Amino acid sequence: MNNNNNKSKSGLKQKQKKVELLLLILYVIGFYTFCIRRSLHLSRGHFSKLYGLRGGGWLFPPSRLNDVSDAQWRNFRANLPILSLVFGVFTMLANICRKSFHFRARGMSIIWLFLSLIYLSYLHGACIVFILLIASTNFLLVKIFAHAKYFAFLLWIFNLVFLFCNRVYQGYSFSKFGQRWAYLDNFRGTFRWHICFNFVVLRMISFGYDYHWAHRDSCFDQEKHMQRCHICKSGKICYQILQEKNVHMNDFTFTTYLSYLVYAPLYIAGPIISFNAFASQLDLPQNHYSIIEVTWYGLRWIFGLSLMELMTHLFYFNAFAASGSWKMLSPMDIFIIGYGVINFMWLKFFLIWRYFRFWSLIAGIEAPENMPKCVNNCYNLESFWKSWHASFNKWIVRYMYIPLGGSQRKLLNIWVIFTFVAVWHDLEWKLLSWAWLTCLFFVPEMLVKSAANAFQAEGALGGFVFRELSAAAGAITITCLMVANLVGYVIGPSSINLLISRFLSKEGVCYTFHPDKSVLCYLVAA
Repeated sequence: MNNNNNKSKSGLKQKQKKVELLLLILYVIGFYTFCIRRSLHLSRGHFSKLYGLRGGGWLFPPSRLNDVSDAQWRNFRANLPILSLVFGVFTMLANICRKSFHFRARGMSIIWLFLSLIYLSYLHGACIVFILLIASTNFLLVKIFAHAKYFAFLLWIFNLVFLFCNRVYQGYSFSKFGQRWAYLDNFRGTFRWHICFNFVVLRMISFGYDYHWAHRDSCFDQEKHMQRCHICKSGKICYQILQEKNVHMNDFTFTTYLSYLVYAPLYIAGPIISFNAFASQLDLPQNHYSIIEVTWYGLRWIFGLSLMELMTHLFYFNAFAASGSWKMLSPMDIFIIGYGVINFMWLKFFLIWRYFRFWSLIAGIEAPENMPKCVNNCYNLESFWKSWHASFNKWIVRYMYIPLGGSQRKLLNIWVIFTFVAVWHDLEWKLLSWAWLTCLFFVPEMLVKSAANAFQAEGALGGFVFRELSAAAGAITITCLMVANLVGYVIGPSSINLLISRFLSKEGVCYTFHPDKSVLCYLVAA
């Protein structure tokens, strides 16, 4: 009798949840319909006041304006044909050499070093000398001081000094080293080398730590991991194994090191890969993705590019933010533009990172996947940053967070880490504002999460209240992300007071907790 009652109650709960979910989905459809219509109205009504709009595109006639106000996306989009040609030739040559001559780590490092130096010569011209000199000095520093107790301090100081100096001196001028070298300033290539060198700094630190740890016994329990990892159970090798397993000391050669630093498919934008993972896949190419899976990966990328073209031709979110026209809008419209900017930024980086990762997969090198989750599927700051620049997050956890003390000093670590992330991107106050705003938003979230983990909802009412509170917290998180990203990447700290005053106005506060945003977070949390 009791079993029948329990079954009937369980069945009733399931039906209630299904009805509740259906109502929420219908509500969200209405919300997005409203946002799309409002965005179209704003774009059509204000396009004459926006800058960064150009005619033409791949999917629309020249009369339709396209939002190319974001310089990073504009340059990437314009150079897609030549990039595809170059990487197509490079990967074809590398794969032919691997199969024809049965090259392993040493042979493939020479091949990729040769191809990558050709690539860098076009990008940076004579400035490639600066890259090779700094990289060579770092290699000697690692080899000489790897056994020292103060090695980590020395490694960080060396790389941070050059990170700062490269920016302050704008990549240096050859004339500063003597007038006899001044003519080389006419051959600086097509792309500023000190911008790309930020990624090289991360790789130099990775090489240093991996070499330093290779002299110790690994704490990584490979057998335990393989029992829990579904990828390893299937007979393939996952990225975590590649990263945590120390490579042989013979793989820490100068040619492998240099090919790792300037590996062409990942050189400009990543994703970021550890030295251990790179060197092991030079020896044996990745087997996680089959040819069919890599092909499907490329087709999905083309679909994403089509979505971006559709978005930038219909909605001018970034142009609104970049031109300052958002200041004339109502709080509700500012929320819509801010939400659109976050989605634009997500799709932009999604396409850039997956493009370069695609070519790396073809070459046999698997890098961590950035943005494994959609931005709209992240309803707290921690999950957002873990999935946004996921490869950078893995790098930070391995080479910063754990060495700094891990979760035992979490509240302190986030300030150090986000300050480094801001400085690593660029020496700008708006990026430091973004970093410190994010940390300010992180602290209360961590406290609320710890309290929520200790709370156990009892009964249908308790579960309902808990879900509602989670949805409200998610709405606040989305608002915080909009504020931090708009300040850090678009409007700068000078406009922060105006932005916050609009958000804290009566209409702005109402929209922060408006049901449409809470419902969206409710769906994800459920």
